[in-house]
Amino acid sequence: MKKRTLGQGLEVSAIGLGCMGMSAAFGPAMDRQEAIKLIRAAVDRGETFFDTAEVYGPYANEELVGEALKPVREQVVIATKFGFDIEGSQGFARQPLSKPDHIRNVVEGSLKRLQTDYIDLYYQHRVDPNTPMEDVAGAIKDLIGQGKVRHFGMSEAGVQSIRRAHAVHPVTALQSEYSLWFREPENEIIPLLEELGIGFVPFAPLGKGYLTGTVSPEKSFGTDDFRSKQPRFSAENRQANQIFVEVLKQTAEAKGATPGQVALAWLLTQKPWIVPIPGTTKLHRIDENLAAADLVLDGDDLASIAFALKGVEMAGDRYPPENKVMAGR
Repeated sequence: MKKRTLGQGLEVSAIGLGCMGMSAAFGPAMDRQEAIKLIRAAVDRGETFFDTAEVYGPYANEELVGEALKPVREQVVIATKFGFDIEGSQGFARQPLSKPDHIRNVVEGSLKRLQTDYIDLYYQHRVDPNTPMEDVAGAIKDLIGQGKVRHFGMSEAGVQSIRRAHAVHPVTALQSEYSLWFREPENEIIPLLEELGIGFVPFAPLGKGYLTGTVSPEKSFGTDDFRSKQPRFSAENRQANQIFVEVLKQTAEAKGATPGQVALAWLLTQKPWIVPIPGTTKLHRIDENLAAADLVLDGDDLASIAFALKGVEMAGDRYPPENKVMAGR
């Protein structure tokens, strides 16, 4: 498996594994033993970068990832996240919370659930408007000094938040949404990360499944699938967004690949320090996603994709109005 380096020299597999969907968000949770087998199969295939968060479940996903990776702990990089008031709020009403005392408290829970003495990459899940960023970064700096955390990450943070945090302690990676149908980070975020030497970890690199071409306009989502509440996944917007899938299919046919592989390979061509973390509950999808690291998109391929999508923007907002906090910044 090819490797890439995020900020501060953190080396990971070129494709990571987002584990959230094994426990939450996309319908019923996987059978626990099947999920453990899946994660370990990913390790066997050379995947070394695994992403979770205390809020996924809540808590269940960290417990799953911890059990699955305990036998190979020294071979992998585990990323998890803090930053929500899990006990005091819930669902779309869940509020950011990153006060230093809270961080010092919740890190202990994450360490216990992950069955480890240290967290490789600890992200602030969303910016807390009520806590100065310097205080957040200072708390993480202290945890790094104690050996409980090795690297500081941020998620869906804006330019000023990143600069303020990085001035207190170097940020290793930013995790935010980025894919062929959501390219907002190209405007300000990616130039800033390049300037500061921070890696980029795109979540939803396959558009929460849409860019694989397997989510038709006719598909219905259960109430336990959060796509049922996202405007961009309305039937009307899925129809309007089909152009992204058609462009990916055209390139995939020419390259002997799948649309999902092209979507991931496209991300990998953008910068050498970009590491996408597609999620899945199926072993054949892990194999498909990992193979994307070997798919070469040349200049003509990239130019063709750019020409076909010139001026095209994703139809529909990422989150419903009541959940704007998830958009971060």
